[in-house]
Amino acid sequence: MSKCLENKFSMKKTAIKIVLTSLLGLMGTTQAFAVDKAAFVYIGPTSDHGWTYSHDQGRIKAEKALAGKYKTSYIENVPETADAERVIRNLAQQGNKVIFATSFGYMNAMEKVSKQFPNTVFMHATGYKQGKNLGVYDVRTYEGAYMLGVVAGQKTKSNVLGVVASFPIPEVVRNINAYTLGAQSVNPKVKTKVIWVNSWFNPGKERDAALALISQKADVLMQNTDSPAVVQAAQQKGVFAFGWDSDMSKFGPKAHLAASVLHWEKIYTPTMTQVANKTWKPSATWYGVKQSAVNIENFGPSVPANVKASALKVRDDIHSGKLHPFSGPIYKQDGSLVIAKGKTLDDATLSKMNYYVKGVEGSLPK
Repeated sequence: MSKCLENKFSMKKTAIKIVLTSLLGLMGTTQAFAVDKAAFVYIGPTSDHGWTYSHDQGRIKAEKALAGKYKTSYIENVPETADAERVIRNLAQQGNKVIFATSFGYMNAMEKVSKQFPNTVFMHATGYKQGKNLGVYDVRTYEGAYMLGVVAGQKTKSNVLGVVASFPIPEVVRNINAYTLGAQSVNPKVKTKVIWVNSWFNPGKERDAALALISQKADVLMQNTDSPAVVQAAQQKGVFAFGWDSDMSKFGPKAHLAASVLHWEKIYTPTMTQVANKTWKPSATWYGVKQSAVNIENFGPSVPANVKASALKVRDDIHSGKLHPFSGPIYKQDGSLVIAKGKTLDDATLSKMNYYVKGVEGSLPK
């Protein structure tokens, strides 16, 4: 082969290499851009060790389970005001395939923005409004509250339980009632006192409410708020409390009896998969013990083996369908019958609960 022909052949090989390298580079770039994005809007900080923390753990686990398919992000401390609408719209404009908003007060903002971005999937936690690209989801926290009540009813000496509550919406009222019913199932003498703090995350108010309940002889506390302040107060005063939404034992090792732990990845992973596969359809998802989305975990050293066993049996009975926390007979605070023996409140009724059951003291804020 002449030197001239050899040079021409070498140049052609180099050109082919350049073209192939460019094509492979483009393929790699396309693959990178093919990774879907999902965004999460949080009411509190991810460090609250409660509601927001549990959602963020679900986000992390879902992204790990879908490794290479999704890139997730979040914005924390988003108030339930016009700011929420702005944040949600910005996330849609950034090209997120699915946006999860994790507090009830985001509902109207989600509905409005979802109509403006029909190609984006919107998922709202604890709400009820749906649309063509707007779904709702929740975890049956009342099942966790009922299981905690079973433990509380056996641990209390004063027969007075306390609840530090956030806002008087059906979700929270339902949890207070379930806690009370669970305790009464093992201890009919139990009464429950409630203090409302009108906040999801305010450690100072939560602590003050816990101390006030303790001063009223409540010796086992539950909360429907997000910080570990209640557990810390219980530890200080020598009474008992529960982790809510996540394990809070490190904040009060002696006080912590158990935790109602939420596993949001049980919803996030399949939802993100459906969005990626273009099989997602709007629906109302409400997962509980049966789907392993809520569980009683992290029993403390103050829980005897028989009490732990009774709580776990209740969990197993809920899982199998043998037990429902809101099966009759159930009576309202005023003694009127809610539902007769042998019958169970359906989801539609549970979602509108606006009364205390018998055994809860005080009046429900209006």
